[in-house]
Amino acid sequence: MEAKASTMHSHCLEIAMEAHKVVTPPPMSTVQKLKIRLKETFFPDDPLRQFKGQPTKKKLILGAQYIFPILQWGPNYSLKLFKSDIVAGLTIASLAIPQGISYAKLANLPPIVDSSFVPPLVYAVLGSSRDLAVGPVSIASLILGSMLRQEVSPSNNPLLFLQLAFSSTFFAGLFQASLGLLRLGFIIDFLSKATLIGFMAGAAIIVSLQQLKSLLGITNFTKQMGLVPVLSSVFHNRKEWSWQTIVMGFCFLVLLLLARHVSMKRPKLFWVSAGAPLVSVIASTLLVFASKANNHGISVIGKLQEGLNPPSWHMLHFHGSHLGLVMKTGLVTGILSLTEGIAVGRTFAALKDYQVDGNKEMIAIGLMNVVGSSTSCYVHSQGQLSITMQEQKQQPLT
Repeated sequence: MEAKASTMHSHCLEIAMEAHKVVTPPPMSTVQKLKIRLKETFFPDDPLRQFKGQPTKKKLILGAQYIFPILQWGPNYSLKLFKSDIVAGLTIASLAIPQGISYAKLANLPPIVDSSFVPPLVYAVLGSSRDLAVGPVSIASLILGSMLRQEVSPSNNPLLFLQLAFSSTFFAGLFQASLGLLRLGFIIDFLSKATLIGFMAGAAIIVSLQQLKSLLGITNFTKQMGLVPVLSSVFHNRKEWSWQTIVMGFCFLVLLLLARHVSMKRPKLFWVSAGAPLVSVIASTLLVFASKANNHGISVIGKLQEGLNPPSWHMLHFHGSHLGLVMKTGLVTGILSLTEGIAVGRTFAALKDYQVDGNKEMIAIGLMNVVGSSTSCYVHSQGQLSITMQEQKQQPLT
């Protein structure tokens, strides 16, 4: 019996060893290995897999849904999501109005050039992120204005400066869309959290320093963006400081900080922080109008152009001595806006457990800027919402 049990035990071990035996993979040539590696890099999602074995009509539907993500989530759109989008839209509007005016001023452009609704519509059809607002971003606005100002003065030749800004936006969009079409979305995967935090912190510091010009009422300000040149310009031009501008600026800055503090302490009062920027704009406008503050050292924007933005495709420059400048500016601002938009978009997607396709995002942002350059808009991207609505677990594109 013992011998029989030992034999059965040995036989079971042999079967177990045979069951776990690993088969050696077939040898592959260098070309085959390279082909597999390229497929894993550029086509990790294997977009053609869904078309295999499908009838022609189904292939057309799947192709349209792949190109236009709105066709995927649109049929499932509900009244509940629409209500959430109304709140999100009002929130974004209250933030976008003062923010857009400020960013356009950073770029040395008229404040009306960022007010078109065309770029957000283009992104809503082609984009895949649910939690980002489309509009100009601070660091790209600052860089665009600084690079163009090196050769063209926005005060001496405002029309040419505006034309170069639109042309730079076109090349930025063309570069961004090309990255998506070439399936280079995997580049975004190399952006670590430390890189993103450092980029955003650096951009915030640079933009804050540039805002000292308007906060203190300085007219002759440095064109450089470094810490030392900016602070040197601030203190060397102390005679230009306007105490009226400083008082008004700091009062509304305290208002914004208090509103943010209230919303952070009590999340249900998120609307306080969301509406504070718009309230500040309305209150300051009424205050300046009632007190005639523009006659007492406080600068005003002046009358804004009414109606829709006019077409601007006839203002694009594809030749001449400034072609190299607009291409270089478009390349730099395109990379900056794309990096910020997709990186933040993927962060939100990871938090809310949905996917953001880097290639689709590049194409969407690129085409958005190409179309925007023809509708009196400069470089747009996706900006992080300043308010988080914790009770809205799901949102469509906004």
